[in-house]
Amino acid sequence: MAAQFGRRLYRGAATTAVAAAAVAALSASQAPGTPLVAADGDHASTGAATPAEQGGGGGGVSGDSPYYTDLPPLNTPDKPGSSAELPVTGPAESGIPASVLAAYKKAERTVAGTDAACRLPWQLLAAIGKVESGQARGGRVDAQGTTLSPILGPALDGNGFALIKDTDNGVYDGDRTHDRAVGPMQFIPSTWAVWGQDGNGDGRKDPNNVYDAALAAGHYLCAGSRDLSTATDLDRAVLSYNHSDVYLRTVRSWFTYYNRGTHEVPDGTGVLPAGPTSRNPGSARPSGGPSATPSPTPSPSKTPKPGGSTKPGGSTKPTNPSKPSPEPSKPGDPGKPPTTTPTPEPSPSESVTELENTGTGTLTATAGGTFDGDIAVRATDAGGDPVAKASVTFTVTGETDTSFDGGAKSVTVKTAADGTASAPLLHAGEKTGEFTVRAAVDGTSVATSFKATVTARQADTLTRTGTTELTAVAGETFDDITVAASYKGEAAGKVAVTATMITDGDEPVENDKGPYCTNDDAGDPVRTIVLTTEPDGSLKLPKFYADGPAGTYKLRLTAEGGATLVIELTVEERPDPAAS
Repeated sequence: MAAQFGRRLYRGAATTAVAAAAVAALSASQAPGTPLVAADGDHASTGAATPAEQGGGGGGVSGDSPYYTDLPPLNTPDKPGSSAELPVTGPAESGIPASVLAAYKKAERTVAGTDAACRLPWQLLAAIGKVESGQARGGRVDAQGTTLSPILGPALDGNGFALIKDTDNGVYDGDRTHDRAVGPMQFIPSTWAVWGQDGNGDGRKDPNNVYDAALAAGHYLCAGSRDLSTATDLDRAVLSYNHSDVYLRTVRSWFTYYNRGTHEVPDGTGVLPAGPTSRNPGSARPSGGPSATPSPTPSPSKTPKPGGSTKPGGSTKPTNPSKPSPEPSKPGDPGKPPTTTPTPEPSPSESVTELENTGTGTLTATAGGTFDGDIAVRATDAGGDPVAKASVTFTVTGETDTSFDGGAKSVTVKTAADGTASAPLLHAGEKTGEFTVRAAVDGTSVATSFKATVTARQADTLTRTGTTELTAVAGETFDDITVAASYKGEAAGKVAVTATMITDGDEPVENDKGPYCTNDDAGDPVRTIVLTTEPDGSLKLPKFYADGPAGTYKLRLTAEGGATLVIELTVEERPDPAAS
């Protein structure tokens, strides 16, 4: 369960000891020359060395809930340099429950289809899932991927955790007083409300479902213009989930481990975390959440020597209680005092605690049009003062093909001196429906969102452009029927128009007699058809055939937007050859 581990690292010596053991074991378990944070010329993201203090709603996805600090075994699934192809079998720790593994891989494919530039690897989702919930408690999920019992974090009541009052009326977490982190990827309800996804196609967005949660985590990690194939962006993504260096190193270690090879195991048989979480929440932890039973006063662990062994999971054998050192020793040189560096000043983005709407109104546009007005926000710090030069990323999410200027789905803007930032113009695509524009401060969990709607193209006027009377002898065809559609005096292109033969009367219905335009597969006449106007607003109907008893029939055209037009079609009796 993602937490501000590093933030609490400086609050208590007991937690420092746990962190020291975790970091030391991680360093010992890396292959020679393997970097933890950056490689190939990349640099770790700003703030990676020092956990940031999060304000307001807590940190990252799960609002400062604890997470598991187990590390991978020293023996990786494959030797360095060997094939990374997935083995059929392998060490128990490299096994991932079938449904959970399938959810991670499906999320990777789905994100690749909508945001290929992000290059999301499923192994990163697996690493976070391991740290957050032990792969959904070893894969205890049903056939649809929903956990058999709730996985809940402690109440975020400010008692050792962030203070987040209830936002979902207890719908997801069963708590109507405070929020709790929920499900395999540990989303708090307020974050799920913005990022929730339907990953298994059942029409629901459920944080307790591993398919839904994995896809939501994938989109969250890909926010902005991140390319997760680079070390820098991958670090930023993990730190956005939980801004803690220890969390980053723990996730990184599992990411490296799973990249060396893994295999599928039956649901419910995955290895459960054996080590401690990032803190001991005591009675605050609900029985439904991942369990851990560290002693009331954790003993500091020995720092392993490089190449030394630890138990699977990365935990070391505890020693008798003793006064822990104020800082963990540098791995490989236990007796040398560590070099301390001053804590850097927070960046402008890290100073932001609130992002507010500065007057953006209702966002509605017709398909193919441009949304009126700007989407604008204002960034402020804990004192309510504006924050300049903070990075705000605006992202379009949802099923429509709406985009910003240039076709981008996501853009990053720096705040001005007054703390404001405006998104570029938003252009509606052809797909109608609702979508969301999310504004988020980079590297933090501070965000706000805007609902928007794309409506169908409309016409308020339909006019027949032909002048001849439409008369045909039974069995023959009528002359071409052409009309023009307009909206507010301008040509209305790409507007849906329904043409129907109707009966007379105050409440006409489709006529089952008279002229028709085609036949269906069974050979029966078709008297209703839906068409679309040309870009210039013109519309040419298909040929209509004269049929039925002689008389005058009505053809009604109805356009999206309400415009209607009734055209009369007259059927004449065929002359009797004998009469002539």
